[in-house]
Amino acid sequence: MPVDPYILLLLGTVGLAALLPARGTGADVASGASTAAIAFLFFLYGARLSTREAMDGLRHWRLHVTVLACTFVVFPLLGLASRGLVPVFLTDPLYQGLLFLTLVPSTIQSSIAFTSIARGNVPAAICAGSFSSLVGIVATPLLAAALLGGDGGGFSADSLVEIVLQLLVPFVAGQVLRRWIGGFVTRHKKVLGLVDRGSILLVVYTAFSEGMVEGVWHQVSPVRLAGLLAVEAVLLAVMLLLTWYGAKALRFDRADRVAIQFAGSKKSLAAGLPMASVLFGAQASLAVLPLMLFHQMQLMVCAVIAKRRSHDAQADPDEGPAVPVRATAGTGGR
Repeated sequence: MPVDPYILLLLGTVGLAALLPARGTGADVASGASTAAIAFLFFLYGARLSTREAMDGLRHWRLHVTVLACTFVVFPLLGLASRGLVPVFLTDPLYQGLLFLTLVPSTIQSSIAFTSIARGNVPAAICAGSFSSLVGIVATPLLAAALLGGDGGGFSADSLVEIVLQLLVPFVAGQVLRRWIGGFVTRHKKVLGLVDRGSILLVVYTAFSEGMVEGVWHQVSPVRLAGLLAVEAVLLAVMLLLTWYGAKALRFDRADRVAIQFAGSKKSLAAGLPMASVLFGAQASLAVLPLMLFHQMQLMVCAVIAKRRSHDAQADPDEGPAVPVRATAGTGGR
C-alpha cells in the first residue's frame, strides 16, 4: 500500500520539531498560530455542513446513537482494558496516550470519503462525523478527567471552556454564516483542504516542539513503539469487526453499516490534537503519539476496505441496496 504523502509531511514536521523546536517567543507565536488555525478549521467544518442534511440526519437517530456508543463507550472500555498491557507492552505515558486516543471523537472528512468510495450512506456519514465531533468537544475532556484523573494533565472548568471556545464556537459561527459563504467553501474545497492539513501540521509542530524542550522523548524506545503499534493494530481490527457485524446484528442495511463502520471505528486527529494540547500541556507530544500512529493505520486499512466494499456493493444481494453517492465536502484524512 502506498504511503499517503501527507503522512510523510507529518513525519517531516516531527523531524523539524526535533531539530529546530520552537522556543521562547517563537513557541508563543507557534502556539497562538496553531490555536487560530484549528479554530478556523472548525469554522470551515461548520460552513461545509448543510443544515438541511443535519436535520435530515437527526431522523436517523439509531445510526447516530450507534456511532456515538462505539466512539464514546466501546472505544474507552477497550482503552481501559489495555491497562493490563502495562508494563509489558506499554509504558504508563504511552498507555495514557492510548487511553486518550480512545476518548477522541470520530473523523468527519475521512468517514465521508471512505463511505462514498464504499457506496454507503454518505449523508449519514456526514451527520455522524459532525455530531461525534460536536459531542466530543464536551465528552472527551469530561471522560479524560474521569478516566485519566490526575494523569490527564490540567483538566479544569477553564480547560473545558477553552476547548469549547476553540472548537464549538467557530463551528457554530460557520453554520450561522453558511448562508453567505457555503457556496464559496464548496467551490473551493480543494484549496480549503490545504488549510485543514496545514492546521494539523502546525499543531503537530507546536506540540512536539514543546515535548522536545521539556525532554519527554527519552521515555520512548523503539521496542515500546513496536509494542504500541501492535496494540493499536488489534484495537483497530476489533473496532472494524464490531462496527460491521454489530450493525448487522442491529439490522441496519448495507449502506448504513458502511457508514457505521467508517464513522464508528476511526478517531479524529484534528479534534484530538488541540484537546491534548490543552489537557496535557508539555506532555502533549507523548499523548498524541498514539493518536498519530492510529490515524495513519486507520487511513491505510480503511482505504483497502472501502475499495473492496465498492466492488461487492452490488455483488451481495443480502446486503441491501447502496445509497446513491453525492459529492461530499472533502476527502481528507482528518
